[in-house]
Amino acid sequence: MVTPPTPHDAGVLDTFPNPHPERDYEISFVCPEFTCVCPKTGQPDFATIHIQYVPDQRCVELKSLKLYLWSFRSVGAFHERVTNAICDDLVKLLAPRWLEVRSEFMVRGGITTHVRCRHGQRPPA
Repeated sequence: MVTPPTPHDAGVLDTFPNPHPERDYEISFVCPEFTCVCPKTGQPDFATIHIQYVPDQRCVELKSLKLYLWSFRSVGAFHERVTNAICDDLVKLLAPRWLEVRSEFMVRGGITTHVRCRHGQRPPA
């Protein structure tokens, strides 16, 4: 029997004022050591998480983002739920002009899973 895991903690996320809100520019983060738990087996799932966004008035503070992503370590969730939860939490926190979250989960049962979700329209380059 798999023990129900605790939920991830969006409460650790913090922001700072965008130093250039008049300009469209893109911020990218890569977390190559993301882990969560398979809700069926309780085994760890490993992924690389890519976050890209164009800020409006606020930017996410890096240490808080790290702690937030770490909070998934005991969360049992399918890859699609994890990726969409990260996107939803960051959209709620930042109200960005555009945001994309991509997850690249390592092989499990001979299959890798890649999930991509977006918010808003990407400004032209």
